[in-house]
This record gives sequence, structure tokens and C-alpha cells, in this order.
Amino acid sequence: GNARSVVPFIEIEKSSTDLYIRYDKSTMRLDTLSYKYYGDSNYGWLLLQANQEYGYYEYLIPDGSVFRIPYPLSNALKRYEDKKNIIMQQKL
Repeated sequence: GNARSVVPFIEIEKSSTDLYIRYDKSTMRLDTLSYKYYGDSNYGWLLLQANQEYGYYEYLIPDGSVFRIPYPLSNALKRYEDKKNIIMQQKL
């Protein structure tokens, strides 16, 4: 169906393996960055999680800003899940 799932907004811890780019609004979108760095265009949400200082929406990312790519994908997803599990445990 057309149901959308909500992604909890959880900070992804920084890692020495993360990559940093200069965000160019005229040539970049989250889906294409996701594809470029992860080989899958469906992880734009993960990129937003790593760059919370720019807000919840792609259009709010300032042109020319330093943008963090949590890398590699498997490591980034583990950091996300670990933090989510900690938060869920605190709510119990």
C-alpha cells in the first residue's frame, strides 16, 4: 500500500570512517548522494539523521554547508540501531 513509516529522529554518533562533503544544492539530492555512497538511493533519511543541525527536510540544508556521510553503510546502520535501542530501553 501507500502507508509511510515514520523514522525516529535519532542522532548517529560520529565515526572516524565518516566522510564529509560540501553540499551543493544545485547538483545534489539526498537520494543521489545515498546512491553514490551506499549503492542504494533509499538512505536519504540516514543522511538527514547524521546532519540534524540542518533540520528535518532536505530543502533546509544550506548551500555550501559541510555535510556528513556516515560511512560505511553497515557501520552507520549499526550506530543508528544501537542508539535507537538505548532510547527504547530508557522508555521502558
